[in-house]
Amino acid sequence: MFRRVLVANRGEIAVRIIATLRALGIESVVTASIPDRAGLAVRRADAWALLPGSSAAESYLDQDAVIAAAKAHGCDAIHPGYGFLSENAAFAERCAAEGVVFIGPPPAVLRALGDKATARRFAAENGVPIAPGYDGPDDDAALTEAAARIGYPVMVKARAGGGGRGMREVHTPGDLADALAGARREAAAAFGDPGLLLERLITGAHHVEVQVLGDTHGTLVHLGERDCSVQRRRQKLIEEAPSPVVDAALREALTGAALRLARAVGYVNAGTFEFLVGEAGDGGVRPFYFLEVNPRLQVEHRVTEAITGLDLVELQLRVAAGEPLPFAQQDVVFEGHAMEARLNAEDPRDGFRPATGRLGATPGAGGDWRIDTGFEAGDTIPPHYDSLVAKGFVHETTREDAIRALAHACATSPLCGVRGNTRLLHGVLTSEAFATGGADIGWLERELPAVLARGEAPWEALAAAAASAVLRANPFGGGAASIHIDDGARVHAVTVTMLPGRRLRVSEGERDLVVRAYATPEGPVHITAEGSRSLTTVQGADGAIHARDADSTGAFTHAFAIVAPPPLPRRAHTAGEGASVVTAPLAGTIASVRVAEGQAVAAGDLLLTMEAMKMEHRITAPTGGAVTHLAAAPGAVVREGDPLLELR
Repeated sequence: MFRRVLVANRGEIAVRIIATLRALGIESVVTASIPDRAGLAVRRADAWALLPGSSAAESYLDQDAVIAAAKAHGCDAIHPGYGFLSENAAFAERCAAEGVVFIGPPPAVLRALGDKATARRFAAENGVPIAPGYDGPDDDAALTEAAARIGYPVMVKARAGGGGRGMREVHTPGDLADALAGARREAAAAFGDPGLLLERLITGAHHVEVQVLGDTHGTLVHLGERDCSVQRRRQKLIEEAPSPVVDAALREALTGAALRLARAVGYVNAGTFEFLVGEAGDGGVRPFYFLEVNPRLQVEHRVTEAITGLDLVELQLRVAAGEPLPFAQQDVVFEGHAMEARLNAEDPRDGFRPATGRLGATPGAGGDWRIDTGFEAGDTIPPHYDSLVAKGFVHETTREDAIRALAHACATSPLCGVRGNTRLLHGVLTSEAFATGGADIGWLERELPAVLARGEAPWEALAAAAASAVLRANPFGGGAASIHIDDGARVHAVTVTMLPGRRLRVSEGERDLVVRAYATPEGPVHITAEGSRSLTTVQGADGAIHARDADSTGAFTHAFAIVAPPPLPRRAHTAGEGASVVTAPLAGTIASVRVAEGQAVAAGDLLLTMEAMKMEHRITAPTGGAVTHLAAAPGAVVREGDPLLELR
């Protein structure tokens, strides 16, 4: 076994890998970019190595810097985690040349499967169904011709990497050129490879993947399937095992196809073979199509660990050290149902706009779940990488129990200090479509407004939390108090007025509720909302106020945080009379400028694209006019509120 391992990654996956290394008595060294140099992974590792840059290209994708860090610290091996260099065959070869073990598949496997175009052809050669598509020479003219031949709608996909980066749905020929350009930029930024391919867009499908493990002694096993169909922008939000749409016959077909491909390519270490499972046809049989292979550890590996009792990181390490897998296929036992939710720093109500800032509490605090996180209270989320802050997972006897437990945890664990998606997750988990297994890969984006509304905290719970906060702060006072309370979706400005007889009026805009409150010293506050239910509010150890049913059944529990008033917006650049200034809606990097000075534009026209947290964001014209001044150029780093251009 290894003595010291370099963890060439960041955030929650770096912390997760470090935990297993420590359990095995292996020293850990973690790489860290300049923005991550004070992060949780650095604090948890035995040592750390600075990668002198901020962007992914300057740090975690810099092969020379990573190899140098491993050699300087005397590391026997490098664990790449997911993303960054985890699927890079050239990097795996560099590791071998430098005498450092790459913890992942061998370079030949990475070359065969890491490129999605090559993997598609390999799947077809081995009798695994693939969606109609194009994986030939990668130039815009060939892709345009192929799209017409395949027929719209089509999916543009990055050939390298994963995680939904570099993917675009295209429904009409007129949208293809922009989609190709945007997908190339995003893929290059995330993976260092701008290559693309096309596939027919399969509608109504579920995203189902099979976890595979292989060793160097010829043993190859599968660890069942995961369903990852709840997605936004083709990036997963909720994962579960087993899948609610996979029966025994389909499971045998999917796992058989995965193992057949793995054997054909000589697969070693951990990998995920992904499929699209279509809607049931005649006889109730669901077709499936090969999607891709992720030759690495997945974000969602925890749900597989839960139902099998295995530590996939430990098994990766043992396989990379030349040890045989300690079990055969017949020894793998599946128990219960596991489910995971990704806690992202983003605003689902604003196009999933990424959020940065300082966390007021450790992610997941207050929820009854297991948490993997790369951040703790007081840490700052940087804008240079993706928006994943933490993932929370549960393991229960039945799927119904897992849904109930995960929904409760999301409702009671807002991302304090930054805008987060826990209310959206709660809305998903309490939706009928998800409960019945009907949430396909396009469901969330089709139903987003309804899901957001379902995930909102009830007004009476928010009012109870606000009343409780004021009563605790001033138990003998009168008059009115204005407070700001965060429900996990947004900050509410609420007024609480003390009335005679231990009654309080809580108001926000047109919403108004009178409650009666009873407090015990240092104990819970009991709230009765007039004409409504009785609630109990409890100050949690995480600082949040938890409002729940008075009978403590847990059927109605939500968490709130009293926060400072939001800061005033940054003072905007002053334009000349008759001019309109377009400012950056978030911090990030200018990816492209689509207009020139003097050019006339109409309202809604694309002006610029920005890259933030590994995603592209389109900046469009708020009104018609002529571009009179350009203040931004490709590659420029801007802050939220910085002027980008003027229109007159």
